[in-house]
Amino acid sequence: MHTVAVLSLKGGVGKTTVALGIASAALRRGTRTLVVDLDPQGNATTSLDPPYTDATLADVLETPTRAMLERAIAPSVWSEDVDVLVGAEELELLNDPDADSDRLANFSRALDELHRTPLRETPYELVILDCPPSLGRLTKSALVAADSALIVTEPAMYAVAGATRALEAIEKIRKELNPDLRPIGVLVNKLRVRSYEHQFRIAELRENFGSLVMPTAITDRLAVQQAQGACSPIHEWHSPGAQEIALTFNMVLAKILRSNRAGRHRIAGEEPEGPDWPEGPAPETPEAPTEVSESAG
Repeated sequence: MHTVAVLSLKGGVGKTTVALGIASAALRRGTRTLVVDLDPQGNATTSLDPPYTDATLADVLETPTRAMLERAIAPSVWSEDVDVLVGAEELELLNDPDADSDRLANFSRALDELHRTPLRETPYELVILDCPPSLGRLTKSALVAADSALIVTEPAMYAVAGATRALEAIEKIRKELNPDLRPIGVLVNKLRVRSYEHQFRIAELRENFGSLVMPTAITDRLAVQQAQGACSPIHEWHSPGAQEIALTFNMVLAKILRSNRAGRHRIAGEEPEGPDWPEGPAPETPEAPTEVSESAG
């Protein structure tokens, strides 16, 4: 069971979009997946539209038992192979920036319970943690529990600063609480491929973070919002823009599953997959200087 935290310490970069895109790719691949909605806004829960539960992640963080997990996890409207650990506004009350290490470990204990005694006969192969855009107890708990962390950014002025703060947070948690944690990459979202400004910002990210910046980016497409609004996986939204995005998420999922370690909560007998994917150049800047939003379906 590999657990990946999807995070950004800057709001509005499309972090939940990325978490859902990875879940959609996992569904298409046949990978049994749990999406954990740590963001008090609850956007992942809304898009996955699970049936009502009488407990939420807020209850699990306070009482990390299998019985509580059973009450807080439900199948998504997408498929029975994609479950949701339901988020709630009450999570904001738990987002203490100075939580002690014992409380930060509660979520990891909960995942240990899922690993030891799966809720169903088929255990989860992938757990996706959709973190809030802040470094309080919720994001720290996710990093303590995670095997890898994916940083989401956008090609904007403060992209480098936001990614730097996220990497610093990952390194701090790795040194103090979770020595197995590793950054898996920096993923650029909302790219307009014909924008010189966006190409400049990607080059800036590569200059600062090198091969950690993923060689593919998520383009700015209206299809993403359309699929989320319809509570549909992007892989099942039939438009050229959606299919382009879906292929990119397939590559992101492959990056996660081919990481050098398979995770602390690895299924018994499971071996790490092959070597990591090769890094590639940043998207080329086209000749035309016009800045056009890539928003057509």
